[in-house]
Amino acid sequence: MSYNPYDPESKYIPILNPVGAAIIGLVFVFFTYQIVGGLITLAIFGFDLNTAPTNGFRIMTTIGQFIFILVPTLVLSQAIYRDIPNILRFKMPRLLEVLVFAGGMAILIPLMQELIAVQNYVLEYLASASSVFNSFKAVFDQLNTSLEGTYLRLISAANIFELSWVIFVIAVTPAICEELLFRGFIQHSLEFSTKPKWAIILTGVFFGLYHFSPYGLMALVIFGVYIGFTAYKSESIVIPMILHFINNFVTVVVFYIIGDTELLDASAVPPGDILYSVINVVLLSLFFIFFLYIVNKNYHKLKGGSDDLS
Repeated sequence: MSYNPYDPESKYIPILNPVGAAIIGLVFVFFTYQIVGGLITLAIFGFDLNTAPTNGFRIMTTIGQFIFILVPTLVLSQAIYRDIPNILRFKMPRLLEVLVFAGGMAILIPLMQELIAVQNYVLEYLASASSVFNSFKAVFDQLNTSLEGTYLRLISAANIFELSWVIFVIAVTPAICEELLFRGFIQHSLEFSTKPKWAIILTGVFFGLYHFSPYGLMALVIFGVYIGFTAYKSESIVIPMILHFINNFVTVVVFYIIGDTELLDASAVPPGDILYSVINVVLLSLFFIFFLYIVNKNYHKLKGGSDDLS
């Protein structure tokens, strides 16, 4: 990387080990956003969030991300590294870099959809074959239903004006706040003490777990790993933000146009022949791996120098 807090020539020396910084970031933001933010939400709207005003809930969700995710990220970056722009990768990428990685999303989005379909088919089969596994699945189903009910309220829009507001809540806000935390502070901290590939993978796993989506976990981890890869290669937080926005924006717009709640059901089992989904997963996976290989080996042509992932 172009920035190294352990460089003896650098004036930006962290006050603690970067791995410790990453752990503190995860724990602290989990506490502020999930615990403190959750308690404030319950204090305002009560325990039955289904009766809360939709726009009020959207406003609270948006404010919560900025106050309890973005602000702690900025504070920790300044307190530990004393260099917010570099640790959070504030750098404008070239347009070609953006277009290349955005092209990867054209493969990744359908791959994640097909992967979830295959995953759920397997889970349904295991649940039917094992009473113990079925008990665990019942818990996952209950959590998934609760999450989908909340998400459905946030994403539903009656007109184009409300759709614009939903896009800001669902696509713009997480793209800014979550990316500065995960691909900015946490992944970059881990990169200083571990190999880049492990920093990317670990951050992707943390990103997936953070969303508490039992059926969407695998897809979220894969998505997190991909945008972590883009952050490392580009040394810019802008590209992960754009890709995060694209992913959420596509979901919002497709749901607005089609209005099918099954699009949001991460536990849905695909009807018909599962073999079709399996073949799609295999082909899309091979295509996506080939795409990553080509980008990794030729990225220096876009930015100059050599920066292969190893």
